[in-house]
Amino acid sequence: MKISDLAGPEIALPDAVAATDVTGIASDSRKVKPGDLFVALSGTKADGSAFIADAVSRGAAAVVVSAGASVDASVPVVAVREPRRFLALAAARFYGRQPETMVAVTGTAGKTSVAAFTRQIWAHAGHAAAMIGTTGVVAPGRNDYGSLTTPDPVSLHALLAELADAGVTHAAMEASSHGLDQSRLDGVKLSAGAFTNLGRDHMDYHPTVEHYMASKMRLFDTLLPKGAPAVVYADDEWSGTAIDTARKAGCDVRTVGRKGDYLALKRVEHFRHKQTAEIHVGGDIFEVHIPLAGDFQVANALVAAGLAMSTGVPAATAMAALEKLVGASGRLELVGHAKNGALAYVDYAHKPDALENVLTSVRPFTTGRIIVVFGCGGDRDKGKRPIMGEIATRLADVVIVTDDNPRSEVPAVIRSEIMAAAKGATEIGDRAEAIRSAVGMLQAGDTLIVAGKGHEEGQTVGSVTLPFSDHAELGKALEESAR
Repeated sequence: MKISDLAGPEIALPDAVAATDVTGIASDSRKVKPGDLFVALSGTKADGSAFIADAVSRGAAAVVVSAGASVDASVPVVAVREPRRFLALAAARFYGRQPETMVAVTGTAGKTSVAAFTRQIWAHAGHAAAMIGTTGVVAPGRNDYGSLTTPDPVSLHALLAELADAGVTHAAMEASSHGLDQSRLDGVKLSAGAFTNLGRDHMDYHPTVEHYMASKMRLFDTLLPKGAPAVVYADDEWSGTAIDTARKAGCDVRTVGRKGDYLALKRVEHFRHKQTAEIHVGGDIFEVHIPLAGDFQVANALVAAGLAMSTGVPAATAMAALEKLVGASGRLELVGHAKNGALAYVDYAHKPDALENVLTSVRPFTTGRIIVVFGCGGDRDKGKRPIMGEIATRLADVVIVTDDNPRSEVPAVIRSEIMAAAKGATEIGDRAEAIRSAVGMLQAGDTLIVAGKGHEEGQTVGSVTLPFSDHAELGKALEESAR
């Protein structure tokens, strides 16, 4: 493929550069293969221009740099104003294929569940559907574990081409603030988009919460085509901003929730393992039995139904599909029961709003105590640590503070910053021991939440990721307690 084919008509190139053949694209010099186009990106830790020599030594046919950069290379150099956007569009053009119907969901919490539920609704309607997100990739005949909410553009478009070639016609993906801010989705042809909510997260990356929200809103004001459906959960404090942004961008705004006009939630009854919701769709009324616990799961189900209906699924089909939903891995996932019947869940809640949501959601069906085990990750937003400590001790009856993924930080320091606002909490650094201790406390009517890591299968200490699964450790502790 010629560089001119990847650059598109918007970038003027000298004839000699335009005619240069490339056989692949890379933004990591270590992954460059002979004939590749190397795109040098500026990051928070390093400038990709510093790796041009390495890329060329590995056989790069040409390099792309930021306009104004001073580069001395033995191969053609293309200077562009936005290298990240160039990379995303070039990757889309290079791979050329993606499922016909693509949707993306952004927000602080709920993205994984919405993407998973949308895939399930589509599948119920008879479509070959996939989801891409924090838990990995799920598609017909495929269930790959993953760790990135929004993959880099080259990996993303290689994946979309694979899915399209495998017959997938519908795909739902998560759109993280990092991914949106860094233009990773700019080459995806979206049919619809959605917003769930906004809470505190990634304040180590975004300078302000307004910047965080603005990054999320690129989904509506930059990526969605004019007239495309924008499904917005209407009951969040940031919903108004999302609605205004989407309308100004020319989107077809469709709100869902208690204040929703597209899907209006009128009543919810909570049970231990399910919820009954009355949902109004136009002039029709549906009583839906959603087989998941937690008010937030009703919200996620409504957003997913909104996306599915906005891409052609009849309302009755979507409502019927909600009664067969399977929760995303690690999202208020019931692992088992203690011998006395107490429930034990794993949840991915690793930010303040998510922890508050999950603890609030289990209260209606908890006749005894709520016990929570959680920690905070290292090398991430430190400001949320005391906030989460306060939330845990306010909403749970028993709190155990433990290690999450300490990364390069001293685990005891992270725990102390949580404990500073967690009056009455118990500190147990070893996460497996903390889980065993919590299980040992369970009495009839209690609910245990092990929060923070959800679906993850490792714990990062220093630069090493050790095998660790909350699900496995909790299951083991429950089994031991039953003996």
